[in-house]
Amino acid sequence: MSKNVKTGLEALLRPEDSILVLIDHQPFQFANLNSHDPSMIINAVAGLSKAAKVFNVPTILTTVVEERGGLLIKQIQEVFPEQKPINRTFINTWQDPAVTDVVAKSGRKQLIIAGLWTEVCVAMPAIQAAGEGYDVFVVTDASGSVSAEAHDMAVRRMVQHGITPINWIAVASEWQRDWARMESATKIVDVLLNHGGASGVAYAWELQLLNTPVPANH
Repeated sequence: MSKNVKTGLEALLRPEDSILVLIDHQPFQFANLNSHDPSMIINAVAGLSKAAKVFNVPTILTTVVEERGGLLIKQIQEVFPEQKPINRTFINTWQDPAVTDVVAKSGRKQLIIAGLWTEVCVAMPAIQAAGEGYDVFVVTDASGSVSAEAHDMAVRRMVQHGITPINWIAVASEWQRDWARMESATKIVDVLLNHGGASGVAYAWELQLLNTPVPANH
């Protein structure tokens, strides 16, 4: 197991220590995605991307051979319109200095990864980065595989290396940590309204009820 595993409060994510790497959310990978409904992963990674923007968490976008595998999906690209994804030939993102140099220069050690496929383009860099001392988190609902078994085995494998599996709402919640932090609270609630599924629907309903006048008793 990786020696850099934190415990207690130090194990929780902090926006000032986090850096996000989104790997290969491209048409070719989606074409053989069978571990999840693709729409669920698209929703999760869009929510994760918007949360990173709310908390000013540096986000690296990367694709592999995009001229054949396709461009990064628009649900991510439109969150970072000014960013051109780093296009690789390496299957393992962590072997490409164009990516690792940016991460190293940030000085941030909480590395959050999501991508397609979990067993290949997520597991390889996650395991290598954990071995280099990063505290690695893999966002499992924003990642997917060729089969449910492949995804499950990849997560189990990564856990053996001290990597933490987490979902995107947990990431956003740990970044927020305190609802009294109003500078981000309003913005992250808007993300949850649009991407939080039933929680977003319930919150919208609550807003409706709060804004519905109660008839006066006669």
